[in-house]
Amino acid sequence: MSHGDKNDCDCNEADVLVPGEAWPELERAEGLARGAALKWASGVFCRPENLERLGYYRKRESQRTSSINSRLKSVVQSYLEGVDWGLGQLREARAELRDVSHAMHKVRLECSKNAEGTLPLETLREISTNHCQLLAAVSNLPRLYSVRNMVLETERLVESRRLLEAHARLMELERWQDEVLLQLRGFGGSSRTTLSVEDDKLVQDFFSGVGRLVEALAKEMWAVVGSGLTQSLQNPTPFVSAVRIVEREEALDQFFLEERRDVYGTHSLPMPPGRPRCWRDHFFKVLEETVAARFRSASYLHTRGPGLAGHLSALQHSIMSDLGTVRNLLEQCVPPHYQLTKAYLHACHRCLQTHLSQIIGWELQSGEIFAVLNWVLHIYNSSEMMGDPALAAVLDLEELGPLISQEGLEQLQNKYVQSVRKSVSEWMQKALEVELTDWQRDQEPDIDHEGCYHTSLPTIISQMLEENARVALMIGETLRDQTIQMGLYEMENLLARFRDAIVEFGKEHRKDPTANSKFYLHYLLACISNCIILKTSTESLHQQVGSGSRASVRYSRIPPGPLTALDRAVKKACRLVMDQLLLDLQPCLTELLSRTWLAQGDVIPKVCGVLEHHCELYSRVRSPCRQRLQEECQRLTVVEYVRALMQKKLICRSDEDRQQLAQQMVQDAQQLKEHFQSMEADSTVTEVNPAALIPVLADVIKLKDPGLLTLEVSGLISKYPDISEDHVSALLDVRGDVPRGIRGTVLCLLEQSAPPLPPGYRPIFPDILVPPSSMPFCLPTAKCA
Repeated sequence: MSHGDKNDCDCNEADVLVPGEAWPELERAEGLARGAALKWASGVFCRPENLERLGYYRKRESQRTSSINSRLKSVVQSYLEGVDWGLGQLREARAELRDVSHAMHKVRLECSKNAEGTLPLETLREISTNHCQLLAAVSNLPRLYSVRNMVLETERLVESRRLLEAHARLMELERWQDEVLLQLRGFGGSSRTTLSVEDDKLVQDFFSGVGRLVEALAKEMWAVVGSGLTQSLQNPTPFVSAVRIVEREEALDQFFLEERRDVYGTHSLPMPPGRPRCWRDHFFKVLEETVAARFRSASYLHTRGPGLAGHLSALQHSIMSDLGTVRNLLEQCVPPHYQLTKAYLHACHRCLQTHLSQIIGWELQSGEIFAVLNWVLHIYNSSEMMGDPALAAVLDLEELGPLISQEGLEQLQNKYVQSVRKSVSEWMQKALEVELTDWQRDQEPDIDHEGCYHTSLPTIISQMLEENARVALMIGETLRDQTIQMGLYEMENLLARFRDAIVEFGKEHRKDPTANSKFYLHYLLACISNCIILKTSTESLHQQVGSGSRASVRYSRIPPGPLTALDRAVKKACRLVMDQLLLDLQPCLTELLSRTWLAQGDVIPKVCGVLEHHCELYSRVRSPCRQRLQEECQRLTVVEYVRALMQKKLICRSDEDRQQLAQQMVQDAQQLKEHFQSMEADSTVTEVNPAALIPVLADVIKLKDPGLLTLEVSGLISKYPDISEDHVSALLDVRGDVPRGIRGTVLCLLEQSAPPLPPGYRPIFPDILVPPSSMPFCLPTAKCA
């Protein structure tokens, strides 16, 4: 087909499909096809050698086109054949439906004709029904006359608890009642009818005594079953009779359910009155109610406090005693399929769940909650109760489920922790009040076996937290961890109040140093030792938390709160101790670096005496705070010594003054060094002796040639890089002979060098305050004209 013919065909098809307009899809497809063809041709014939194969390509494309056309014709032909076959099937179905419709119309006409012929038979059917009912009444007259006497006799048997005989008479009465009802309903064949309401009510009224007998027998029988746990120990016969009656009734229920069904499984006649009775199910309900009655006797008032633990113990003994009766006696009185022991255990479990949920709803204290948790988690599943190996054959603990749900246990444990927290908080507050009272005593604190001061506070707190953790561990590791965490946070709150008390103690002492001043420092040192003991207790508690496999993942370090509070309390107490040292040193410090000090030179021995007295008290503090106090004592002494130098109370006027001042400073440094070494004899020696600063400053002062001050100050800066320009300037002022040019050079060197602080170096000069310079004002003070 040529290209022009192809276009004509496309146009004709478009006209047929959509008259008056062309399909845009066809145009788009044609455009895409042309574009693809041009792309293919340009790619193939771009090389001259491919033009020689033009005939081959034309032949190949012609064959491909023919193949596609033949496949399209084949597909269209198969589609048309399928449509033709389907139409033929539809024609045949329409013809068959027309025949069926005509046949159904003829059937309806015949049925309407036959219905008119059955009307005379209705009268005959009613006469037959009445005849059957009269025949049943005549045949049952002897029985009907004896029903009343039978009922009275059965009632006497029930009252005398001759249950089996009474049940036999009751079964006979029910059989008579069922036969009368069946005969009145026209039982059998095509004469089956429905009893009228009046006739049914007449029969029910006549046999009303049977219903009362059933209720009376059931009442007596359930009373026997309910008292089986106690009465069967003396006489199990009534219990056995009750079980036999239950089995008879269960068999009758099953009989009526199976025999009164037709082949399609629907009820052919109504069930006899009161059926099915399901007395076997009621037997187990009575058993469960009997068990529940033992728990309902517990009241809120009788089980509060220690009474709750006694109540749970009584429940344990009662359950195990009844279980022995069930296993050894009642189990032999029932059929094996009753599984009475298993049923009793399940009933106990359900009743305990209800009873414990009621107890949990009460306002329980920590001891009561502990009793409940210990009984539920340990005693109930132990070998003393449900975990008894003898019960393994009849009971699966996993089948019973928990007495308290996991969520309920978590809530109960949280309730326990909150109750313990309230108690711990109250005891900690009382212990703190006792501690504050001890601080006012007119005697020194107690001394332990290590010779350190202490009070009763850390012992009370540590024993309280350890005891709570030990008790909680009896329940489980989770509760132990929660209790320890609670105790640590309460300790944090206590330490915050403890620090505030130390601050207030220091304020009161500053207001009136003479009041209880004799033992003020002693109790501050006792507070420091108390904090060290509490830190040891905190670490011990944390080790207990980390001892469990699960807890070690959850708690990997000590909570920062208690340690931070301990550190703040220790720092504050140490600060107050240093303040007291400074107060005791103040009379000596006022004489330092003065003309009197230079002339007499007896100030440092007084300082050493004060330091010796304080360091003797510091030995009553536990390590490592003992070493820390000694280091702070040395540092404070040197800082105050250098601060006195920086106050420029002594300005040298000659080289002789400078040499004398430097010599006295070196002697003081040597005395301080020897005294510090004697203090460190029983402790770790510090890496840097603070007193070494004094000879270095003395070297700057005794230098004879001011021109060498730059070199000397450079060495000072290398040893103490934290020294400032104000300190160097004050030191130069003390010399009294430094020209302005040299001073500027030295200060410029200090500003340019500023080396970084080496690792581990503790700055000392920031603690040494330099008083402001009092240079004379160079301008006139008169007002401008």
